[in-house]
Amino acid sequence: MSAIRVSSLRRFLLATGVVYLIWGFLPAAHAAGSAAAGQTFLWIAIILIVARLAGLVERLGMPAVLGELLAGVALGNLSLAGIGVFEAIESDAVIGVLAEFGVVILLFQIGLETSLGDMRRVGVRALLVALAGVVVPFVLGTFLIGPWLLPNLSFHAYLFLGATLTATSVGITGRVLRDLGQMQSPEARIILGAAVIDDVLGLVILAVVSSLVKEGQVSVGEVAWIISEAILFLVGAVLLGRVVAPRLGRLLSRISAGVAMKLTLVLGMGLLLAWVAHHIGLAAIVGAFAAGLMLEPIFLKDFDQPEIDRDIRALLADTPQASRARIEQVLDRHAHRHHEELLEPLGYVFVPLFFVYTGMQVKLETFFSLNVVLIALGVTAVAIVGKLVAGSVAGRVRRWVVGWGMVPRGEVGLIFAMVGKQLGVVDEMLFSIVILVVMLTTLVTPPALGALFRERP
Repeated sequence: MSAIRVSSLRRFLLATGVVYLIWGFLPAAHAAGSAAAGQTFLWIAIILIVARLAGLVERLGMPAVLGELLAGVALGNLSLAGIGVFEAIESDAVIGVLAEFGVVILLFQIGLETSLGDMRRVGVRALLVALAGVVVPFVLGTFLIGPWLLPNLSFHAYLFLGATLTATSVGITGRVLRDLGQMQSPEARIILGAAVIDDVLGLVILAVVSSLVKEGQVSVGEVAWIISEAILFLVGAVLLGRVVAPRLGRLLSRISAGVAMKLTLVLGMGLLLAWVAHHIGLAAIVGAFAAGLMLEPIFLKDFDQPEIDRDIRALLADTPQASRARIEQVLDRHAHRHHEELLEPLGYVFVPLFFVYTGMQVKLETFFSLNVVLIALGVTAVAIVGKLVAGSVAGRVRRWVVGWGMVPRGEVGLIFAMVGKQLGVVDEMLFSIVILVVMLTTLVTPPALGALFRERP
């Protein structure tokens, strides 16, 4: 068995073990009793296996998230074929908690993968694309397509629809560009920079809309405070974290420089800021994203110092005149291990669980109505047009490429829809429509970008 396969198997086994470990500490598990606990273990096992099998869509050039969503939709609608045994998953409180934990881990990972330096370097064009990619879909969804196609919903529901359309999936777009070998193209740099920026703006919008729903009618001054609160939280968390994290890292590394202490610091900071964000009225995912932004990899280098010294000694033994560049490669490799080797096993379990669980919330009977299908297609068209308009301000590059690169909504759009459903303003029909929009925009982007990149510039 190759080293790569052994490493992947080890990570998967570690991640699976974490599920059982966390289960032991969940109060709901103790309250449910041993019989319910055993049943929940079965549900977790089924979801994990189904999610892994759904990853086969990657062989068709589609992102794994699409397969996980489709698998969830299939699992949650087997009752239409007379198989109702899996309906209990949707009402299992523990599965719901684990799915919510998965979305926090996902936004934490996105924050860790986001470099503030890269965001500054992408320039004005990426910022313009991001602003247009947020404003145009939000306005179209909230004030045009929502009231026109769904006239019986509340204004709060239209706000969540518009907010959902603002998102761009950094993960999906990045994966498509990587598969096409276009990561270094000017269009790719603008797309990725703009996607990161509009995800930040989208999270701010989510915080504002969520607070508006909770508080009811608010004044312009209160809206300004909500926006300021979200921005102050993000900026304050990042700035404070850059002061606290290195010192805390050095302190804890003196107690133990092992993996366990390092994981405790990384995960603890993510969950702590998620709680703080929730406590002050923001979405927990905003806090998780901020935690990822503030935890620069270099802040955790103290935990790896023994291994760094060992690797540098080995490098100098092989080549006594080892160049500074070679030594810096060793440092850089260790600096990024906290994400690649610590959080990825958690992501392997909890993030797919979130997507499968989310897909199960879609009720296919809502699409038995031709009217609902037409509404979903209309919202999808607006979702695509809004991002294509954003691509038109990208400057002297292939604007269609930039526009289509911003189209997939992916995991962030799902998060917005889930928050709206939890607040009671997104009903099952609107939630199912949003899921279909996410699926369609995710499905059409890879072939569209492939065709555009094959064309002559």
